[in-house]
Amino acid sequence: MLLKALQRYHSNFKGFSREIWILTIITFINRAGTMVLPFLSKYLNEDLHFDLTDVGSIMIFFGLGSMLGSWLGGKLADKIGFYKVMVFSLFTSGVLIFLLQYITSFWGLCFGLFGVMTVADMFRPAMFVSLGAYSKPENRTRALTLVRLAVNLGFAAGPALGGLIIMGIGYKGIFWVDGASCVTAILIFALLVKEKKAISQHKVTSDVAPVDSVFKDKIFWIFLFICFITAMIFFQIFTTLPLYHFQKFGLTEFQTGLLMTLNGLLIFFLEMPIVTIIERKQINKLKVILWGSVLMAVSFYVLLLNFWAGILIVSIIFITFGEMFIFPFSNSFALSRAPKGQEGKYMALFTMSFSLAHMSSAKTGMGIIDHFGYQINWLVMGTLGIISVACCIWLKDLVRKEKRL
Repeated sequence: MLLKALQRYHSNFKGFSREIWILTIITFINRAGTMVLPFLSKYLNEDLHFDLTDVGSIMIFFGLGSMLGSWLGGKLADKIGFYKVMVFSLFTSGVLIFLLQYITSFWGLCFGLFGVMTVADMFRPAMFVSLGAYSKPENRTRALTLVRLAVNLGFAAGPALGGLIIMGIGYKGIFWVDGASCVTAILIFALLVKEKKAISQHKVTSDVAPVDSVFKDKIFWIFLFICFITAMIFFQIFTTLPLYHFQKFGLTEFQTGLLMTLNGLLIFFLEMPIVTIIERKQINKLKVILWGSVLMAVSFYVLLLNFWAGILIVSIIFITFGEMFIFPFSNSFALSRAPKGQEGKYMALFTMSFSLAHMSSAKTGMGIIDHFGYQINWLVMGTLGIISVACCIWLKDLVRKEKRL
């Protein structure tokens, strides 16, 4: 029985090109070394002694840099190719992360994080376009899911290891590991993967926008709003939740890392089989995103039961299943919606919605907590999830009408 289950699980990973596997490996290396992000708010608050309002303000510059980098990355991917953008972005951002540890002033951190994220997030839209070039049309969503698995498996290892590094040698150590992982990952990519032009694969999908410009694609903009809301809720896991773990329940950095590890391990074992089943049954992508939004909303409503530390585990499980339903199919819908030659622009706006969400998540969450406390913040985040559900229902109706035209 166990052998049969393992064989069935293994079959979900068949059919990918060599380049997709290399992309997956370098993504894992990079994300396993990503230790600054999960502990950034704690580093600013506890090590550099900025108050929560200042932490929220610094995170705005983090988000602004991410938005600018996403747009530049998408534009450049269409103009000079995704390969050059990926190599430049990851190598340079690794060097900049090394230097970031030496900046401790408020404005220095604001502009330093802005610069780092501008360069670092040029990588994301270019990487999405590369998946379109190196994957087969019939396994694009699974290829996106495979790379997401690498991200989450990396996060499963990274935060726990990061917590141990912080407890052992302090916050400075995570900057060195994070920067080194960026440089190592892109050197492997440059040595093993040859440049290839992005190939349009829209002949196999009905999601392609019937418009000449992304700015005229109403359906895509509503979809971006849904992505923004769900990402804003999800990013509480990196901003307000680590502080809540310590201030309400007294959890250490290592224990917070273990909760994030649970998130990563659940995704590693369950996301690919779930995606495979959903694709095999040809369930509508927007319907899957809708149910993911429901789960994301529930994950924050349960935090209102704050008399038991175990509720943190229940919440992270709901967040994880919401994430598994929303993000793989959001990535796939966005990429399949882009007309030929505009993949970079579409994926730039898609990644920018996540950057804006990260910025808004930190500032909004910290502001609400500062003025009204954690319970009101969880209530607000849960309600935003319900708004996302309503928008998904509206979007499904618009897509159905578009297909009739």
